[in-house]
Amino acid sequence: MTLEVEEFLRRFLLHLLPRGFVRIRNFGFLANRQRAILLPLCCQLLHPSENLTASPASPPADQPQSLWNCPVCGATMHVVERLTAAQLLLPSPPQPEQCAA
Repeated sequence: MTLEVEEFLRRFLLHLLPRGFVRIRNFGFLANRQRAILLPLCCQLLHPSENLTASPASPPADQPQSLWNCPVCGATMHVVERLTAAQLLLPSPPQPEQCAA
């Protein structure tokens, strides 16, 4: 891709943090100080014990739930639009001169 100098600099400067901002790579349960304690706890909480009974609203095991049914209300979901990987990429922020004042 060939870019004009101004466009290249604009895109490059989008990756710089403003003065006074600090880049935080990991926080929460992935922070180095608490990772050894909190990560196993998160895994334990995400995998509940097998002795819990299934909820009465769950469908019977002999009828697999369709991926096209809404997990909340159970109604059939309809495809509205299919997006390609290129369409999922976010465009760069608008240039200030293109914004309405």
